Amino acid sequence: MDGPVVGEESGPVGGCLACDLMTGDAPLPGGTVLRTDTWAVEHCVGPFGLGTLVVKPARHVLHVAGLTAEESAELGPLLRRVSAAVTTVMDPEQVYVCLWSHAGGVPGHIHFVVQPVTRADMDRHDTFGPALQLAMGKTGELPDPTAVEQVCDRLRHHLGRPADTRTSTT
Repeated sequence: MDGPVVGEESGPVGGCLACDLMTGDAPLPGGTVLRTDTWAVEHCVGPFGLGTLVVKPARHVLHVAGLTAEESAELGPLLRRVSAAVTTVMDPEQVYVCLWSHAGGVPGHIHFVVQPVTRADMDRHDTFGPALQLAMGKTGELPDPTAVEQVCDRLRHHLGRPADTRTSTT
């Protein structure tokens, strides 16, 4: 399928948290970590731990099938690059990379969660994999915004982007 999928937009959609974070209409601790022509990388605003990044299309996309050829070509190398930076900066036991695409039980702006996982995370929640993400989600514990700012600066450095070019912080 080469054409757009229903629900794919060329620009941001108001009321979509992923879009609102990119446009500055919602607070984004740490600001934008990396931006390409087609993708944005930000620190996760959910309870998945310090150093967890979100890689998402710069435009509102609901389905992987709705990605353009350019977005698709950049995705694999970008996920590898972001995962490598998270590995270097956070020194986890493993880095999970998974697609999230539902908001309230309906398709939402797709985003790939790049999550550093430590033995301490697994021991604390007595689980791993998707069950660990579920357990972390249930706690609702968000990372300290100051720590997020510091980690994002370190991640920018490893991704080749200076800290002073942040586009949105709180």
